[in-house]
Amino acid sequence: MIVNRRNATFIGLIAVLLWSAIVGLIRSVSESLGATGGAAMIYSVASVFLFLSIGFPKLREFPRAYLMWGSLLFVSYELCLALSIGYANTSQQAIEVGMVNYLWPALTMVCAILFNHQKSNLLVIPGFIIAILGICWVLGGEQGLDLVSIGRNIQDNPLSYGLAFIGALIWAAYCTVTARIANGKNGVTLFFMLTAAVLWIKYLAMGAVAMHFDLHALIYLVLAAGAMGFGYAAWNIGILHGNVTLLAGASYFIPVFSAALAAIVLQTPLSLSFWQGAAMVCLGSILCWFATRQK
Repeated sequence: MIVNRRNATFIGLIAVLLWSAIVGLIRSVSESLGATGGAAMIYSVASVFLFLSIGFPKLREFPRAYLMWGSLLFVSYELCLALSIGYANTSQQAIEVGMVNYLWPALTMVCAILFNHQKSNLLVIPGFIIAILGICWVLGGEQGLDLVSIGRNIQDNPLSYGLAFIGALIWAAYCTVTARIANGKNGVTLFFMLTAAVLWIKYLAMGAVAMHFDLHALIYLVLAAGAMGFGYAAWNIGILHGNVTLLAGASYFIPVFSAALAAIVLQTPLSLSFWQGAAMVCLGSILCWFATRQK
């Protein structure tokens, strides 16, 4: 167990980097193994990594409400995340879809205020508006905040963008609900196994299209599963033993880190307007965070 606070904080920051790599890695795996088959493989391998690193939880000690709602919301979110990226038509679109998913920090703060009676100030209003405008800026392409371009972009693949947005809402709900009913328990290993099982059922129900394994696919599969599994394990150590304030602040920069790493992994150049939108998403989330901090 990590006791040293500085080391724990460093490990938590590693989780931020690992999560930032997820969009590019999931897309790389899906290009070789398919959206559903690739996601099923990622969560299966990640479940093994989690089992070896943090073990399987003692379910008898878990609140039943957390097991039920936590499982449902977590699995639903992970399905939306993986499939929205896998179903993207292009690498550029996959990165944009990933950015839509990163509305969850701002949405989580709003949910905490509405349903968990989290104290806040009026800074949350401009914060949320800026985050939404940032997503619109990203979806507008090189035109920036242009409604026609945004509409055309979404119409090109409403499934991917829709799943990403629904996923952001679900994760905000998961964070809000589990904060009230989890009793400090962490069921991430179980939740990953359930996600893998649902994906395999979907894969088989769709006819089990053959997956094409090669060295490229295997490398990215291990990297994606490692980023997923070890990311959650590292974050758990950081939150339990490290500087939570520093980690929370760093996590709000994930959209920019994610876009940068995805652009490198997928070899996809991104426009200036995309980076402007990504920066706005980060800024909006940070303002929402400041709005809920206690003096």
